[in-house]
Amino acid sequence: MTTAMERMHELVALIEQHNYNYYTLDNPTVSDQEYDALYDELVKLERETGTALEDSPTQRVGGDILKGFDPHKHRARLWSLDKAQDMEDLIAWNTRVRKAITDYNTKNPTLEPLPEPSYAVELKFDGLTLNLTYDSGRLVQASTRGNGVVGEGILAQVKTIKSIPLSIPFTDGIIEVQGEGIMNLSVLEAYNKTAAEPLKNARNAAAGALRNQNPRITAERKLNAFFYNVGFADGVDFDSHQEMIQFLRDNRFKVNPYISYWQTIEEVQTELERITSIRNDLDFLIDGAVVKLTDMRTREALGYTDKFPRWAVAFKFEAEETTTILESVSWEVGRTGKITPVARVEAVELAGVTVSNCTLNNIGDIERKNLKHALGTRVFIRRSNDVIPEILGKADEEEIGAEIVSPTSCPACGTPLEQRGAHLFCNNKLGCRPQTVGRITHFASRDAMDIESFSIMTAEQLFDECEVRDPADLYELDYDRLIKLDRFGDKKAKKLLDALEQSKSRSLASFLFALGIPNTGKATTKMLADHFGNLASIRQAEVEELIGLPDVGGIVAESIYNFFRDPVSAASVDRMLALGIKAESEQAVPARTDSIFSGKTVVLTGTLTAMGRDEAAKKLEALGAKISGSVSKKTDIVVAGESAGSKLTKARDLGITVIDDENEFIRLLNE
Repeated sequence: MTTAMERMHELVALIEQHNYNYYTLDNPTVSDQEYDALYDELVKLERETGTALEDSPTQRVGGDILKGFDPHKHRARLWSLDKAQDMEDLIAWNTRVRKAITDYNTKNPTLEPLPEPSYAVELKFDGLTLNLTYDSGRLVQASTRGNGVVGEGILAQVKTIKSIPLSIPFTDGIIEVQGEGIMNLSVLEAYNKTAAEPLKNARNAAAGALRNQNPRITAERKLNAFFYNVGFADGVDFDSHQEMIQFLRDNRFKVNPYISYWQTIEEVQTELERITSIRNDLDFLIDGAVVKLTDMRTREALGYTDKFPRWAVAFKFEAEETTTILESVSWEVGRTGKITPVARVEAVELAGVTVSNCTLNNIGDIERKNLKHALGTRVFIRRSNDVIPEILGKADEEEIGAEIVSPTSCPACGTPLEQRGAHLFCNNKLGCRPQTVGRITHFASRDAMDIESFSIMTAEQLFDECEVRDPADLYELDYDRLIKLDRFGDKKAKKLLDALEQSKSRSLASFLFALGIPNTGKATTKMLADHFGNLASIRQAEVEELIGLPDVGGIVAESIYNFFRDPVSAASVDRMLALGIKAESEQAVPARTDSIFSGKTVVLTGTLTAMGRDEAAKKLEALGAKISGSVSKKTDIVVAGESAGSKLTKARDLGITVIDDENEFIRLLNE
């Protein structure tokens, strides 16, 4: 005789199968009446037993209003994509890819050559990026992209999307999959017919629903989701993009059918033109297409910049344009002292959003576009998926409006401005409030000194009430000063002081990035730290020496040189060092040459329970091994953990040495 719990398990499996058929495959296999009968039976049993299974479809309806979103750290970073605005940019990207492949093969003659590039083309959905975490086959977390490293947990909201599986067949470990939450245009149209407050566009409707703290509102919007990437996988790996996509399909994720594969960039161009032509026929918003290399080993070899994978690019649709009235121009001060004009325009709908602010870049941009006498006139604006749309020029070149007057003194502090090229700068580094607040906020940010709980509001308060004018001033704060501030109780004051103390041990690369050296980013500052090894050498480096470094041209070299010779910057660095900041390089330990792994190419696959694969890779590299992501005839050793898949099979077929006992692997590491 079937028990209530057994029947509940049967009903959950049946209903989820019907959901998969209906929402993912668009192929319903039962009538609405039959589906409702199964659902009602499950609800009745849950009421009688007083319990609901974790993956029960009744959990999709949305629960109580949440008090806030908890931060969620992604197991693998979610990268942005570099943009190709036109075919010329696409060809330039492909040229860089082919050069990188050639360089890799030339520099690694003993390894299996990377193959000729082949390409996957996918639609670029215009919704909200989702990152789902499954543990042993169960959906345990869902989050937004956030800054790519940490997002906001939105599990309750995501559970309302019926095309997202609450459980999947893959149960061998933890995986993270990425996709896009969307609202179909037909669903938006139907929603607006009865809505008290109609929604303006599908993108905002989806993003607003997923970030709404009331999951019931999310459920009412009947969202959808497409998936396109496995960002983290514990227990499974892939040799190609096709394998990864098939894995998603096999595990009941909804993959958009428009994905296609091509051998040449010319074929890719033709496909992009076709996608552009069908854009308006789709039942969801897209703002372009994504081109990716299909070979996973090539992706690993090409790697990433600070922000983007080198093996993928987003092809953007031609920008959308309209006209509106240029009402006024204000001048804003950035953390480097640069003064940027921001245009206020008569509000207008463009590409699904209401636009009221536009960028003008700088004085040179205003003059080049003949906008010097354009206040009150009609202007062309364009939105290319940018945060702030751009003014292109006057709609009528003959129309004369009021003059845009460039400031001669800083709008924030009144200091006389200096023009450098097309830009205006305020040189009052220690007394200009927005400049100083921006610089200190950047200094404390996660990728810099990572001062916990520090925000722009904290920087503003410390500037106003504690005369903090320079990052070095932060390290002279004490408990007695902080406790007197509004909203600074005992706990908050001690927390900030503890965070400041901990930040003194940040690496040299983090410290260099925190300094905000003009024209440098994280990649450049890490390269400086790795190359020179200590702060003193970097401070003493001459322009000629800097230009010889990777990706450092004349402008970047001059910026680094001038920064460390600027009296204000130099004094700030000296003070911070005197106050205990270490700024030490993370020196690499020379690889050993006496290990069984020395000089060998090693592939890690499956799940290592005693240590993660990242830790194992570091230990192997310290022993002189080269870590590879794929198995070939050039592979020397394969270390296979639990649930190892195709790589283990391939290794055995090729007769490669396999270490499939983790205890033996650890013994060899320590030998």
